Amino acid sequence: MLFWESSGAMGFYSMLVLVTWVGVMLAAIMAAAAIAYPLALPNCSDSCGDVKIPYPFGTTEGCYWKESGDFFINCSKSSGQPQPMNEDVHVTNISIEGEMNILMYNAIDCYDQSGTPLEEINTKTGLTSDRSFPVSIKNKFVAVGCDTYAYLNGILNEEPFSTGCLSKCNNTHNIVNGSCSGIGCCHIDIPEGLTEIDFEAYSFNNHSDVWSFNPCSFAFIIQKDKFDFSSAYLTSLQNNRTFPMVFDWAIGNETCDVARNKGNYICGANSNCSDLKYGSAPGYRCKCKEGYDGNPYLKDGCQDIDECKKGKICPGKQNCVNEVGSYRCSCYEGYHMVEEVCVPNSPASQSSLTIYLAVGISTISLLVLLLGCSWIYWGLKKRKFIKLKEKFFQQNGGLFLKQQLSNHQKSMETTKIFTTEELKKATNNYDESRVLGQGGFGTVYRGVLSDNTVVAIKKSKIGDQSQIEQFINEMIVLTQINHRNVVKLFGCCLETEVPLLVYEFITNGTLSNHVHDKSLSSLLSWEKRLKIAIEIAGALTYLHSSTSTPIIHRDVKTANILLDNDYTAKVADFGASRLVPLDQTELNTLVQGTWGYLDPEYMQTSQLTEKSDVYSFGVVMAELLTGKKALSFDRPENDRNLAISFVSAIKEDRLLQILEDHIVSESNIEQLNEIANLAKRCLNLRGEDRPFMKEVAKELEILRSMEKTPLGNIDVDGKKTEYLLSATSHSFNIDVGTGCSTSTAAEYDRIRE
Repeated sequence: MLFWESSGAMGFYSMLVLVTWVGVMLAAIMAAAAIAYPLALPNCSDSCGDVKIPYPFGTTEGCYWKESGDFFINCSKSSGQPQPMNEDVHVTNISIEGEMNILMYNAIDCYDQSGTPLEEINTKTGLTSDRSFPVSIKNKFVAVGCDTYAYLNGILNEEPFSTGCLSKCNNTHNIVNGSCSGIGCCHIDIPEGLTEIDFEAYSFNNHSDVWSFNPCSFAFIIQKDKFDFSSAYLTSLQNNRTFPMVFDWAIGNETCDVARNKGNYICGANSNCSDLKYGSAPGYRCKCKEGYDGNPYLKDGCQDIDECKKGKICPGKQNCVNEVGSYRCSCYEGYHMVEEVCVPNSPASQSSLTIYLAVGISTISLLVLLLGCSWIYWGLKKRKFIKLKEKFFQQNGGLFLKQQLSNHQKSMETTKIFTTEELKKATNNYDESRVLGQGGFGTVYRGVLSDNTVVAIKKSKIGDQSQIEQFINEMIVLTQINHRNVVKLFGCCLETEVPLLVYEFITNGTLSNHVHDKSLSSLLSWEKRLKIAIEIAGALTYLHSSTSTPIIHRDVKTANILLDNDYTAKVADFGASRLVPLDQTELNTLVQGTWGYLDPEYMQTSQLTEKSDVYSFGVVMAELLTGKKALSFDRPENDRNLAISFVSAIKEDRLLQILEDHIVSESNIEQLNEIANLAKRCLNLRGEDRPFMKEVAKELEILRSMEKTPLGNIDVDGKKTEYLLSATSHSFNIDVGTGCSTSTAAEYDRIRE
């Protein structure tokens, strides 16, 4: 099958066990099936074809929750068979627990053998309505192809959201079935609360080099447990246009308490209400209380469960008595309860005494037995816990880490191994209020150690062996670094299921926040920005030239630059970094980094050099000068990629037009010109045409000493700015930033001219 694996043949012994249990469970199953709780409002249909339609959903006016049209199900019969449709999607199941299963179309980009696109194919698809239901995190965004990149767009926390991935391969020999990590297939987890989605599939080179075995690019959202990649999908997906997907649904956009006070609360009797935890206005869900079952969204939808009909649930010589929302056990006639045991009634006091003694002795014996079992249980549990910690230590690369650190004795002396108990206490058991941020490699918590040292604790996302190696890689890289502008590593913990890193806590957030947040940007003067740029350049120079083994960061961006209260820059997040052997100048690696900052030459060749960091630094410099994000879909198409628009502005004598106003007013014009052109040199297409980081750092220090020159009569519209712009290299390329935007061939040609 395409989306799930068939189970293996059941052995003879397993069949015997199954047959034995069938007889035991059959009566209970039939009894449960016989209980028919109402799903819909009175006089309303509760199904469309084979799909049950529970309230608050409904198929006709007055049968669904009146506050929102999202709950209307159009029971279409245009194809002959009834098909439940919610807006523009085919519904396959709706659960009371808050999930709606649908079939979602894919995006496909196909070409003929000559590289001509097939026009009848839709490269972009999505939801045509502004449905408020978020896409469930049980889904993932997948792109399949050997010449493929794909975008996923939507709304997250009431703001535009974009992401994407790319997949490349020259043949099918390197493709591993079951792996979706960038060779033939790539995927991205869906963030919690994402709505109003659309996605697109495209090709880098019109599939001209891979057409014989992969003529199309595919992109789709699918339930995680319904997809297992196979190389056969490179061609067979042309015949599969819809994919199973899950929405999360909830009532309204208010909390339980707000809805109760407003009078539009719909949870019925004998039900509990729970607020959803994602989004700014998440809504709520209803659930029947313990001992009740049915539809909690109906007024009297939660009905008492008769537990006594489920079979023998009371011990010997006791009857089951059903009660509202519960049940109790009572002794047979002629028996009475003694310490939860039914004993026969007897008028003789001696008989009663004998019974009491027997019960007492039995109780004491039982207690002794329980104490013995408890001692054995806790002993085994402690032993199991020790073995589990050893298992996690090995699973999280502890042996590999020991081997690596043994080559760096000084690092071992300065790096502490923390216990699980220390870090649980430091983070208040990883309370959500301690979360500082989340990224591609994990979640960062604020922690306070026993000596009152405030630290940042990174809880990595470990999904496979390659991610364990990334964690160990960051550990090894950080232990070798001692620089005031690089975050300091304190230690790690490998005894937990998810490995942890502990490093210094930087108090003032990221450079990205200070540059792009309007309330903070105005406080970040040009003097501070230049100081920060010099410190970043110094840190990268140290990584490239001053460590025992050169280090390429590979993910330089404003979000990975932290600031303290004095606006001192700290380079962070070394999960993607690589150590370069002294006898090599470049490494062959799987392309990794953040789109919008990626070196175009690295993307094309997979050859990682220190000049890749130089390109990313050039993008950071452009952000500091303009205040713009590296990539934004809120800007016009020809201005979405900052690298393109920045270089274009310099070439077209429009530098002052794209700089932040307060930067222009408070800085030296000649200095701005020189620094802008230095950033442009960093953004050259060819790595060999870019300066080394040590050259960049040196030039920035020299330019910092320039005296401030007032603007005078400079025309900010760009008509008198000729003297600002000096000749620059004509080689330039773009990278594709977060959200997976790229430029057309025409844009490349325009930039080269």
